[in-house]
This record gives sequence, C-alpha cells and structure tokens, in this order.
Amino acid sequence: MRTVWTMGFVAAAALSFCFPDFIVFRFTQAVIWAIALTGLVILCGVSGQFSFAQAALFGLGGYSAAMVGAHTPLPVYWGLPVALLAGYAAGWGLGRIAGGHSLWTQALVTYAFAIAFPQLLRWRLIERWTGGVGGLYLDFPTPPVDWLGNDRWNFLMALAILAFGAWFAANLIASRSGRALMAARDNDLAAAAQGIRVVQMRAAASGVAGAYLAIAGCLSSYQFGYVGPGTYGFALSVQMLFGMVVGGMYAPAGAIAGGLFLQFFPDVVAGLGKGLSGLIYAVLLIAAMVLMPRGIAGLLRGLRISAWR
Repeated sequence: MRTVWTMGFVAAAALSFCFPDFIVFRFTQAVIWAIALTGLVILCGVSGQFSFAQAALFGLGGYSAAMVGAHTPLPVYWGLPVALLAGYAAGWGLGRIAGGHSLWTQALVTYAFAIAFPQLLRWRLIERWTGGVGGLYLDFPTPPVDWLGNDRWNFLMALAILAFGAWFAANLIASRSGRALMAARDNDLAAAAQGIRVVQMRAAASGVAGAYLAIAGCLSSYQFGYVGPGTYGFALSVQMLFGMVVGGMYAPAGAIAGGLFLQFFPDVVAGLGKGLSGLIYAVLLIAAMVLMPRGIAGLLRGLRISAWR
C-alpha cells in the first residue's frame, strides 16, 4: 500500500504539468483541504475529541505567513515553520483546557475560540500587525525555477506536504501513542487505569491537529495572496467537519476523499438545479452521512475487503 500511495502522489505531481493553471489551482485547494482534514482525523477520529476551532487554527496559519511577509525581512517561506509552531501551541493549549472534559464542554470551548478569533484580529491594540478589518496582502513565494509557474509550484508544495502529513498520520495511528489515543477515545476511565495520561495525550493530539490546520491555512494564504477576518468564520469550521465525516474520520485516506469532496461536490450540485443548489447539497450531504457512516474511505475499504473474499 505504501508503494501504491507513493505512485499516486508521483502521478498527481506529473499530471499537474498536463493541465492548465486554473485546473491546477482548484486541485491545489483540494489538497489544502485534505491537509486540514488530516488534522481533524487525528483530533476527532483517532483521539475522539470534538472541535469547532478549526477555522481559527486555519486562520492562525494564514496570518502567520502574512505577518512574516509584511512585518519581517524574512522570506515568505518562513511562514510555514512559524504557522506550524503557532498552530501546535494554540491546539495544545485548547486540548489542555478542554481535553479532560466532556464533548459538550469541548464544543463550547472551541466554539468560543472560533467566534473570538475574527474579533481579535480587529482589536485596535494589534491591528497594526493584523491589518484590522482590511486584512493583509502577501506576495507569493518565488518558485525555484522560472519555468515553474506560481499555481503549479503551490500545488507541488501542498502535495509534498500532504504526502508527508499522510505518512506521519498513518504512522502515528499505528504507533503506541495512536493506540493510547484510541484507548482514551473508547473509554477514558479504562485508559487511565492502564496508566495512560489521558489529558496530556489529548492535548498532544490537539496540538498536532492544530499544526496541520495552520500549515493548510498558510498554504491557502499563499494561494490567494490575502488574509482577512471575514475569511475565517464559523461556517468554515462546520464545512470542515462535514468534509471529515463524508470523507471518513478514521484514516488519512478519508481526509483526501473529504478534500476532493469539499472542492468539487458543490460544482456537481450546482449543475443539478439552479436556485435549489443549497437544498440539493444539504439533502445529498445528509444522505451520504446516513448511507456511509464511515465515510467514503470506509465504504471503499469495505468494497475492497469484499472483493478479496
């Protein structure tokens, strides 16, 4: 399977040279969605936590890149490590606060963070750094060679990060730490009785998820060249949750399926009925969650096992 996945990523990179820039741009956004959803797979699917803070963590990564480019002499590429550290720190802090409580408390804490984040960006004491209501513009990182356009270079960067992120997530899930997270997810009291430090493990998982989300936000800011408070609203958090559930919340493959779903499924729905696209989208989304409780990845895995038998 590792060989198959490697061939798939290499083929995707090669095919990007066969399509026009606007198609590559759209697939780049799908890859960015997949990176963000990989973090949610670790947070919600593996460790069993709940979060509404993904839009804020996504925005934290975007603003990290924008502020590095606007207020420091460092190259824009430094936004990636800054976003990773900022996302991990914010995610770890949220997990440390909410990880020992019920799902309802986790939802309320992360909801409060998601609602407060856009307001914080407009705060007068820091608006000289965040740009306030107007946001910040940033230049695209310079491609290493002249013949590699901005859209294609951003796609290759995002694809490489997704490949590493999927590999890291798969190894984390299969590791001793991943088994501890799943034990705490299934029964936190039994896990604690076995010596697992539940709150600390959940905080670490939340930190890793925050790093994924912040890196995705950083790449998205590179792609669009702008960050603003209105970009990271609560609806973005709900949209990511839908993508995770439909794609599959227990494996990195589900994050990739969810990223493609979030990017291209609205286009399919828009062609089915003018004026009713929102209603059709909601109905099909509910049907997908009912008919595929383990998501697209779980359905494909079940079909593959049935074929082998």
